[in-house]
Amino acid sequence: MITETTRSKEMYERALRVLPGGVSRNAVLCRPHPTYAFKGEGCHVTDIDGNRRIDFANNVASLIHGHAHPAVIEAVTKQLQLGTAFNLTSEVEVEYAELLCDRSDAFDMIRFVNSGTEAIMCCLKAARAYTQRPKIAKIEGSYHGLYDYAEVSQTANPDNWGMPDNPASVPVSRGTPSAALNDVVIIPFNNPELALSILDRHADQLACVLLDPLPHRVGLVPASGEFVKALRDWTRRNESLLVFDEVITYRSEFGGAQEWYEDKPDLTAIGKIIGGGFPVGAITGSRHVMEVLNPLADKVLFPHSGTFSANPITMTAGLKTMELFDRDAVARLNDLADVAREKIAHVIERVNVPCCVTGAGSIFRIHMKPSPPTNYRDAFVTAEETRRMKDLLDFTFKNGIMLINTCSGTLSTPMTEEEIDTLCDVLEEGLRQVFA
Repeated sequence: MITETTRSKEMYERALRVLPGGVSRNAVLCRPHPTYAFKGEGCHVTDIDGNRRIDFANNVASLIHGHAHPAVIEAVTKQLQLGTAFNLTSEVEVEYAELLCDRSDAFDMIRFVNSGTEAIMCCLKAARAYTQRPKIAKIEGSYHGLYDYAEVSQTANPDNWGMPDNPASVPVSRGTPSAALNDVVIIPFNNPELALSILDRHADQLACVLLDPLPHRVGLVPASGEFVKALRDWTRRNESLLVFDEVITYRSEFGGAQEWYEDKPDLTAIGKIIGGGFPVGAITGSRHVMEVLNPLADKVLFPHSGTFSANPITMTAGLKTMELFDRDAVARLNDLADVAREKIAHVIERVNVPCCVTGAGSIFRIHMKPSPPTNYRDAFVTAEETRRMKDLLDFTFKNGIMLINTCSGTLSTPMTEEEIDTLCDVLEEGLRQVFA
């Protein structure tokens, strides 16, 4: 039973005096105040007021084994006693690089960074260095982190998104330079014909096309094989690069969501689960493209450093985490997610409300719409849908379930059908109240 959050309320009052909005990341902000974590164990989180919840958020898809996995804790504890960061490299960096490169045919080389945003920044900069072109293309509405170029049009709305055959490059942050907007070409999701017609207008200026194969804000629907092939063929014909954002979707298969497709990217940004619970990102891809990062070259095309990149704590935690997330673990978790999506769909059918569930791999999303969206404009959340989504999130949170603030969830390996059944019981009552 969820109790009053007195200590969280008091902590937030302190936070407001020293943090803008009282937080350092907007995703944790909620009204009347955020909830403050005390500890996590497996697939559960306990807050500072003693309330225990099943965690389907997993720090926005970054915890594949849930919280405080004993093997990860043991490995990190040993490394802590040896040091946390050095102005030297470490053996574990090489061991981990070898493991990740072995997981995917498209990963010839890898370089570690400290966040998914930084991984995307590096991919775009590497593409520019390789092609000597300024522009990038991205999917309308797709989220790729904080970088000026990567975030364009992730919050576009009907008042500013332009015509379907000429989508506008819409800024997210006030003060975004017009030059950045001019260097980002926006294309629709899963519409090869229209996307290619837009790309053709900028063919000699595009360094890369950036694609999340399961874009969260576009509806959490997989990119079609036809769409990926069309982009792959276009980039080859026009001497551009295809870049995958697998910061979230790398959990979807043993070698990432790109295993769903015959056509592979030139570069891939990964992150989230590969840090084992610590900040991480990585850029990986074909050897000839990754060579732009080579500091031993006669002419270094893309100089790159980072004080905490490949620090031994993150490398140790990540290596142990991904060793444990082997093919059997991936398959079991994806099977459990199939069960979850099927049971959520049955809940929606029983309650008879205009909702649907989408997703793939070990991720799901509940939409306040009767049919799965096919692109960002279909997925756009109206004011009424926003209200219902917030009400459902409030209900689930008060009844012991943590979801991501888009009514999305990710699974972790400690979960079983018992947690799925609890989720569905709470969702059923929540949906009845939201649509009453």
